[in-house]
Amino acid sequence: MAVSTVSLANRALQILGSSNVIESLSEDSANARSMNRALEPRRRALLRKYRWGFAIQRKAQAADSTQTTFGSLNRYALPNDYIKLLRDVDMPDSRKDWKIEGGFIITEDGAPLYFRYIADMTDPTTWDALFYEALAHDIAHETCNEITGSDAKKAQIKDDLKDIIAEAKLAGAIEQDPNETLDDDWILAMY
Repeated sequence: MAVSTVSLANRALQILGSSNVIESLSEDSANARSMNRALEPRRRALLRKYRWGFAIQRKAQAADSTQTTFGSLNRYALPNDYIKLLRDVDMPDSRKDWKIEGGFIITEDGAPLYFRYIADMTDPTTWDALFYEALAHDIAHETCNEITGSDAKKAQIKDDLKDIIAEAKLAGAIEQDPNETLDDDWILAMY
């Protein structure tokens, strides 16, 4: 079966133990309506929660022509597919003052602004296999009470989701945040 949002919804239904597969997310059935309501918000939430390697994008952004109302800071428009800013330690002197406000990165830094971010990856054919499986479980967890009414099943799905996330971290599908060394006089004296 080709990877699609419908195959994802049917995978979530399979996890729930439902034998009623759907042909379309817009069909007139209770399962399709449940899956359709849960898919987009859960996909975006899962992308935002972790640093999925397949969703990391790089951007060199020009400054917006308008400075902030006060403070004379530069502002840079967030990309249309923006989900989450990644704060990397590869540029230690910058990014300390970065704030996200009203669809902009606000900072003293000059143009162009280089940054990495998690992008809103909507095409299932570009998703990592472990993201696909995690999203299917996340959707199943979200819709479990509505479709099955089983708290025990919901708890089992949550445990399975934790295992999949751990597997994704181990496999490198989810990049770990770099560990920053604390600026401590005692630690710095050791070097």
